[in-house]
Amino acid sequence: MSRISQPDPELTHRLSRRGMLGVAAGATAAALLGAAAAPATAASSTASATAGRGRPVLPPGRLGIQLYSLRDKVSTLGFAPVFAELEKYGYDEVEFAGYTQGSAGPLTLAQLRRLARDHGLNPIGSHVGYYSDDPNAYTFAQNLTKVLDDAQALGLKHIGTASGPFRYGSTVDAWKRAAEEFNTYGAAAKARGMKFYQHNHSEEFSFATDNPKVRLYDVLLAETDPDLVFLEMDIFWAYSGQFRFSKRPDGSPAPFEPLDYVLRQPHRYPLFHVKDGVSDPADTYGYRMTDVGDGDIDYQRFISAVTRLRGERLAHHWQAEHDQPTESFTFARRSSAYLHSLRDKGC
Repeated sequence: MSRISQPDPELTHRLSRRGMLGVAAGATAAALLGAAAAPATAASSTASATAGRGRPVLPPGRLGIQLYSLRDKVSTLGFAPVFAELEKYGYDEVEFAGYTQGSAGPLTLAQLRRLARDHGLNPIGSHVGYYSDDPNAYTFAQNLTKVLDDAQALGLKHIGTASGPFRYGSTVDAWKRAAEEFNTYGAAAKARGMKFYQHNHSEEFSFATDNPKVRLYDVLLAETDPDLVFLEMDIFWAYSGQFRFSKRPDGSPAPFEPLDYVLRQPHRYPLFHVKDGVSDPADTYGYRMTDVGDGDIDYQRFISAVTRLRGERLAHHWQAEHDQPTESFTFARRSSAYLHSLRDKGC
């Protein structure tokens, strides 16, 4: 995929739109659904090679997908055909990135919730903006009550943001201030039986501008209440952060392992984004995003390490994602096949 070093264009796109709009036509729907039925390629071969004896790495009932990966299909076909495909591919859950669809017709939140459940999909979470200069924006800072009302109507157990805590800057105090706001959102979510969470990109692992010995992600963890604020680790972006920020600005070493954050505080990570990348040191971010199973991130190792922890096998939800898949249904199908094929040889 193509990337720039300034604010993530995919994140900007996601936060600037609440809905996904488009026009659905019968011929278009048939063509797009037909594309998803194409024979599997590399992922199927990888899945066959990986399958074997041992406990499945992926816990039962815990494979989801971030619907941003399927935004093109939602906008052209509507949610119903998309959910039908995901059901066929073996998905258990969905994470929303907007609650509207194209000209397939409007849906109430209650109807959307039922539609997902009718296809065996549990609505597990949703991404909403953190803040905006627009007082009417659909964000936590501007419309917290509405955001939580909608999440509750959908029956979500998690409601979060993919915005980094950069609202007030990149100093330690700026992140402490953002953490206070996250604690407020977390308390409000908890009062309704939900968990507030933050989804990382690579920049969260950078260093404070006023104290380059301090990693900003560590400030977030330290200053947010672990009973109120949770994390959705985007594993691809965490390893990108490892590539980019394993040295301080002065060049001194500052190595870290993303998995270690989870193993130290597994209860803080109810959700994960399973996103793959091919290692490329020439790329600014260290990886080129690809379909799950085609990259260099060791998901057998990562997921196994988390689910082997006592009492943690069913405590986490694994959401497949690709920001710009070549063909989104194909991505969804191949990713599910690969992840379901993994076996924990140690069990």
